[in-house]
Amino acid sequence: MTPETRSLRARASARLFRLAVFLLLIVFFPFDNLRWWQGWVFVALFWSCSAATTAYLAINDPKLLERRMKAGSRAEQGTQKTIIRLLIISFSLAIALPVIDHHRGWSQVPLSMVVLGEALIVLGFVGVWAVFRENTYGASTIQLAQGQTVISTGPYGIVRHPMYSMALVMFGGIPLALGSWWGLLTVLTNFAVLAWRLLDEERFLAGNLLGYSDYLKRVRYRLVPLVW
Repeated sequence: MTPETRSLRARASARLFRLAVFLLLIVFFPFDNLRWWQGWVFVALFWSCSAATTAYLAINDPKLLERRMKAGSRAEQGTQKTIIRLLIISFSLAIALPVIDHHRGWSQVPLSMVVLGEALIVLGFVGVWAVFRENTYGASTIQLAQGQTVISTGPYGIVRHPMYSMALVMFGGIPLALGSWWGLLTVLTNFAVLAWRLLDEERFLAGNLLGYSDYLKRVRYRLVPLVW
């Protein structure tokens, strides 16, 4: 194993550790939620899926993992800095609002819907993994890598932004997995921010990536087939 590989895996492990701390803090420590089984299942499921995806990239596509590690508002340029900040807030609300809902007892979500939410989270991660297999240029930031070409096969032949589509599936599953109807409101905020991001991304790629304007003509839908 090269020093570069060890460094990348160490940074990825540190990022997974920070994710675990974030999830545990936001789910359990604002209130006395340590006996909340839905919270524990959600944390374990979300973190395990994140770890599995990271491990896959570390083994099979370390260059993409390196690109994915360069994330956050500081890694973006211009308008995307604001968009990423809003996306982080909206994602946090997708967890925090169900936590408050549980503490206040606002929702009564049946077990079948909790299981459905957990399934949607797994489906979202599986979809993201499929996107990574198809597109090694799927960086966390809007940028062009050396030698990058337009990807139009697999899920990219169905919608222009399949990773964002899968993220929306995941965002819909999080509130249900945490037993909250009210948390589903955050699907709207996440959709709005993702829509803003992808429209800005399309403008950038159409102006800088050879063949992308033709791709926009061939693939009509951005996020949801037959809808938008």
